[in-house]
Amino acid sequence: MGYVILGTFFKFQTSEEPIRNGEVSVMSFNSRGFNRSATIKDKTVGAQIVDLVRAKDPDIVCFQEFDYTKKNSAEFDQYDYSFVDFEYGYKKVILAIYSKFPIIGKGSLDFPDSSNNAIYVDVVINKDTVRLYNMHLESHKVVPTVEEISKEPKTRLFKRMSESFAKQQEQVAIFNEHRNATPYKKIVCGDFNNTQFSNVYHVIKGDMQDTFMEQGVGYGRTFNFKYYPVRIDFILVDKAFQVKAHKNFDVKLSDHFPLMASFDFGGQ
Repeated sequence: MGYVILGTFFKFQTSEEPIRNGEVSVMSFNSRGFNRSATIKDKTVGAQIVDLVRAKDPDIVCFQEFDYTKKNSAEFDQYDYSFVDFEYGYKKVILAIYSKFPIIGKGSLDFPDSSNNAIYVDVVINKDTVRLYNMHLESHKVVPTVEEISKEPKTRLFKRMSESFAKQQEQVAIFNEHRNATPYKKIVCGDFNNTQFSNVYHVIKGDMQDTFMEQGVGYGRTFNFKYYPVRIDFILVDKAFQVKAHKNFDVKLSDHFPLMASFDFGGQ
C-alpha cells in the first residue's frame, strides 16, 4: 500500500517535454486572470503567459480564471478556433479553450449557486470527434501557507471545508451525468481544487488515464503551497489515447503551475 501511495505522489520515471511528431498536445493552466489583480509584483506576467503558450505551442490550451479582455486579442492568433465562456459575466470564473482543431460544438454545464463552472467543446481531430472538458471546481479558499491556515479558528475552517467539499460533490455529479451522455472520446482538463487522493478526483477520473501518472516525473506540483507539493490540476484522457509525454512547468506566473501532455489515438 505504501508503494501505491508513493507512486501516486511521486513519479520516478523520466519524461521528456512533449514534442511535435503528429501527436495531439494539450495545455491546462489556471492563469489567475493573467495577474490583472497584480498579485505577483511583476507587470510582465500576462505577457510571459502569452509567450509560454507561443513557445510550447500546444494544439489545445485550456485556461481557468482567464482574462476576458484577451478574448479577441491577436496574442493567441495561432488558434483558429476558441470558446471563451462569458455568459455569466464576472459572476463566474472565466473559462477558455483555444484550439487548432475545428470546434463543432460547445456549451456550459452551469454549476448552480457557485462562481465555478465547467465548459466543453467538441473538436474534430483526424476526422474523429473528441469531447474536451475544461473545469474549475469549487475552491476551498485555503491560503497557500500553513501559518495563515493555523490562524483561522478550527470550527470555521472545518465548516468552510465541509461546505466546499459538498459543493464539489454536487458539481462532479453534474459533470458525470453530462459526460456519460456523450458517445465521443473524452479529454478532461482543469483545476479540481482537490488532490489525487480525494474521492472527487477518483470519481472524475473513473477509468480514464491521468497523464501525469502515465508519463510524468517528480511530484507533479501544480499549486504553490509553501510546505509540500500539491497536485490539484489534471489532464485526463480516455484509454483510446496513448499518452506519450507529460510536463509540469515550474514558472511563477500564477498561484498554479501550467501542465501539458501529448498523446495519440494509439491506445486501447
